[in-house]
Amino acid sequence: MMNGAGSFGAGRAGAAFDPISFARRPQTVLRALAWIFSMVVFGAIINEGYVNMGSERLHCVYNKNADACNYAITIGVTAFLACLFFMALDLYFPQISSVKDRKRAVLLEIGFSGFWTFLWFVGFCFLANQWSRTSPKELPLEQATDAARAAIAFSFFSILTWAALTACAVQKFLLGTDMTLFTTEHVASQAPKQPYPPNDVTGQTTIPVNNAYQSPPLIETVETRPPGYQIPPAF
Repeated sequence: MMNGAGSFGAGRAGAAFDPISFARRPQTVLRALAWIFSMVVFGAIINEGYVNMGSERLHCVYNKNADACNYAITIGVTAFLACLFFMALDLYFPQISSVKDRKRAVLLEIGFSGFWTFLWFVGFCFLANQWSRTSPKELPLEQATDAARAAIAFSFFSILTWAALTACAVQKFLLGTDMTLFTTEHVASQAPKQPYPPNDVTGQTTIPVNNAYQSPPLIETVETRPPGYQIPPAF
């Protein structure tokens, strides 16, 4: 499961990196599998995907259709490089402090992973169709059959891994930003601290009181009147 703390599945920027937790993440495992599967697909076709079928010229093992081999090699190499790029992005992602930049990175991952899932599906169907049209007579001693079947099988596995990576990216996007980090701890840490009142000699806290004592208002009474004083008549 993905940790929902922080912004888009990652904690605050500058948090300590834990390589063990990173390696155990489902997204990291899927990324490694997608990297291996893509390497198997384009490696098998480059090494054994072209055979000599009764002539000096090498032909693609998939029904002599060069487009089938070129397509599988292209999406395989691109997926191989993309896995390395997104693996590096996963390592750098917790260091991104901007929420907008994190959102852009997640949207990029969703778009690419979803699109490559579709391309792997097309590649699997294309290779399987061309392989079914390949005559056994064109492959003496079953030359390159293992490589051709391996490329088809791992193309199918790539569909599953990239679809799972798309789902993980969508889940990370739906997590969004945990605003509690900015409404509780962050605000409390940014709030200015009030100074404590000073202590007196005895160790007790003294609280300063402004205008604690005020003189009572002057009340004129009979006793306070000077002798011979008369009250002026009211007009």
